[in-house]
Amino acid sequence: MVFSHLLMITYVNGQIAELNPAMAVIETNGVGYGLLISLTTYSQIQGKPMAKLFVESVYVRDDNPRYFGFADMEERDLFRKLISVSGVGGGSAILMLSSLTAPEIAGAINTANVALLKSIKGIGEKTAQRIVVDLKGKMGKHEGGIAQILNPSYNKNKEEALMALVTLGFPKLVAEKAVEKATKQQGISTDNVELLIKSALKNM
Repeated sequence: MVFSHLLMITYVNGQIAELNPAMAVIETNGVGYGLLISLTTYSQIQGKPMAKLFVESVYVRDDNPRYFGFADMEERDLFRKLISVSGVGGGSAILMLSSLTAPEIAGAINTANVALLKSIKGIGEKTAQRIVVDLKGKMGKHEGGIAQILNPSYNKNKEEALMALVTLGFPKLVAEKAVEKATKQQGISTDNVELLIKSALKNM
């Protein structure tokens, strides 16, 4: 339908019908909008009955859009910057925002910390270098300091973490091994699903 290509969704404001660390379904006026989200957005809306998510659509094969949701405009702005780099798609950008905080990403770019960027699953050295070259000095209001990784002192659900990793595109077996390594070898508690997923991502 030609008309559908003219539709632009800027934000969705409504009841949280479904929520996991990789996806949120926001219901408004009887319609449920499925949006892919980062761990940052997940942590901001978790436990709330309502949410307002700012939306960005990324077109993939055959002009089929994937919709991404963000708890604030700053995260969406960083997402837009990341996908403007050749070789960085929506999936890679949301994975970056789930692996590192916005200040960590901005700091890595502004200080040309290629090693930190390429530590993210799916981001190779050439892509990391391209991100630095294209975006250095363009971070705007995003701070350049490298934030500390969260203290692993929480506990939550392995199944939720596994579901999030599978939704992000990882094979279930690979995801299970990464989560097991995080909990058993690295002592990460299963209370904090966000921390668990971040730790698992570093093992993949």
